[in-house]
Amino acid sequence: MTESEAPRGSDVLLRLRGASRCYGSGEQAIYALRGIDLDICAGEMIALIGASGSGKSTLMNILGCLDRLNEGSYRVAGRDTAELGADQLAALRRAHFGFVFQRYNLLPQLSAEANVEVPAAYANVDPSERRNRAAALLERLGLSDRATHRPRELSGGQQQRVSIARALMNGGAVILADEPTGALDHANGREVIELLQELNRQGHTIIIATHDLQVASHARRIIELSDGVIVSDRLSERAAPILEQGTSTPRAKDTKSSWLAAFGGLAEAARTAVAALLAHRLRSALTLLGIVFGIASVTMMIAIGESYKGASLAELGKVFNLDLLLVFPGYGPSDPSTAGIKALTVEDVDALGRQSYIKSVEAINFSRGPMRYRNHTGLADVLGVPEKFFDFGNYVLEIGTGFNREDIRRGAAVGVISAKTRRLLFGRTNPLNKIVYLSDLPFLICGVTAEKPPGNGPPGDGLEIFIPGTAYRERLSGKLDLDIIHARVRDVEALEETENRIVDFFAVRHGKRDVYTQDFSAYFVAAADQARMIAELLAAVGAISLLIGGIGVMNIMLVSVSERAREIGIRVALGARQTDIRRQFLIEAFVLCLIGAALAVAISFVLSFVGGFFLPPGWELHLSMTAMLAAVICAGFTGLVFGYFPARNAARLDPVEALARD
Repeated sequence: MTESEAPRGSDVLLRLRGASRCYGSGEQAIYALRGIDLDICAGEMIALIGASGSGKSTLMNILGCLDRLNEGSYRVAGRDTAELGADQLAALRRAHFGFVFQRYNLLPQLSAEANVEVPAAYANVDPSERRNRAAALLERLGLSDRATHRPRELSGGQQQRVSIARALMNGGAVILADEPTGALDHANGREVIELLQELNRQGHTIIIATHDLQVASHARRIIELSDGVIVSDRLSERAAPILEQGTSTPRAKDTKSSWLAAFGGLAEAARTAVAALLAHRLRSALTLLGIVFGIASVTMMIAIGESYKGASLAELGKVFNLDLLLVFPGYGPSDPSTAGIKALTVEDVDALGRQSYIKSVEAINFSRGPMRYRNHTGLADVLGVPEKFFDFGNYVLEIGTGFNREDIRRGAAVGVISAKTRRLLFGRTNPLNKIVYLSDLPFLICGVTAEKPPGNGPPGDGLEIFIPGTAYRERLSGKLDLDIIHARVRDVEALEETENRIVDFFAVRHGKRDVYTQDFSAYFVAAADQARMIAELLAAVGAISLLIGGIGVMNIMLVSVSERAREIGIRVALGARQTDIRRQFLIEAFVLCLIGAALAVAISFVLSFVGGFFLPPGWELHLSMTAMLAAVICAGFTGLVFGYFPARNAARLDPVEALARD
């Protein structure tokens, strides 16, 4: 029968014109279909026959909107499929098509009833409604007693009937059956054909792809393909009239778009994701390991960092002299008129030391001048300091002995240089007992301070030397003026009050307010900030572990996409949108990470209890609510970020290619 002789008992439902599909390009191009013209009317039962490679499967994929044409047009109920996007094609599949596959293509983790429900789930049908409909379809096909069984618990014939019930779930106006009896024995094959004939009599359009002429003989119309073209289109000897009525099976319509439908779709995606995770327990458990270690690392590193910070602050309170006040001449560190004021003298030091609220005082001088060692010269910070300066000035001697009380008494020409000064002037040479010149005055190096953190060194050329204060005033400057007074107070709790009393003391002594004070808490705050930075660094190390765990999740999810390609193809054939697939895989990663966070927090509690026995004295591990909340938030964020790319890849899989995978 030619195209002009094709039956016209009802309106044309499917129409192909000049349909061509090729794979590859250039000389490697292989045509599966070549310029096919074909009309299929509602209510027909058609068999597509031909040898392997004749184009049957490609034509079925085109008819089911799983594949696209390279040339020509394909219209479904008047709609040109070339103008439709991926999600619109998914809606078209839900509205018109039901698929029956040779290998059944049931989702192994779902029961028979749940498999039947899948197309309606993607159509946003109410769960109770679709359960009732699935149960009714299974009862109609004689499988009501097998509704709760999974595919592996069903025979081949039963699985194929479940597949047919699934094809009917959304109405199945057109049922595409690709070798529906190929995997069945003769008896079960005959039952499936009889069932398809019954559905055809009820008004469903049936299209069967088969190489079995016996199966094809049950169709009303037989179309034979060879090398991608139709070589024969004829009526079967058993041809029956096309039914004029539409399908008697009501179609489940998509619900209207609304926030309720969106929430329902999200809930369905969550159920699907959880079912998939439970179906692959080992893979899920292995994925969890990376997240558990990552979250536990973050939580424990934060706890250890907080413990370190607390212990450090307690220790800093002992190391730093919080009872120390610094007295400067002038009106304040930011007051420009302070420069040049010489308000402090050695007599002031003695007078302040006699006050009841002062425990001890020391005089400090400071200036910047040239410093020379052999042919190396640079601008240096020169400090005239008391004997105890290295005890409360936050300087530690790395080598040497520094200067003593006798050096202070006689104004000895000795000095202690900084580690940076040693590096700049002496390199790797031991500087002890070497001579440097300050304004052409020789000073013997008797010590070197330890390296200080970046940013704490002097400006200029970076040179720094400490000499006895008496030597500074008697040898270097020749003046009794002081630049700073170190005052130790008797009552640390009354530090602010003592500062005010010192300022008032000098105001009375000098007849005006010409000094200001700074307490040593600034040093304490700087050290505390350093402890905080270390705590944050530890948290960052934990975050790196979480990052590695997240990458592990992404890798395993990418492998999962590859392994589950066939499942994805099945879902797309059943009407899943790209959004549905993407959302499912995103939720899988998100749920995995949240479960990992819960396990990690539980493990962290155990580790914090056990770890307390091994930490240094003064350290206490506490898992704060902030740390645990941060762990959960990080886990969810990790799931979304590292689950996105696998989810996107899954959504973009070609359904034909996916269905072809084992």
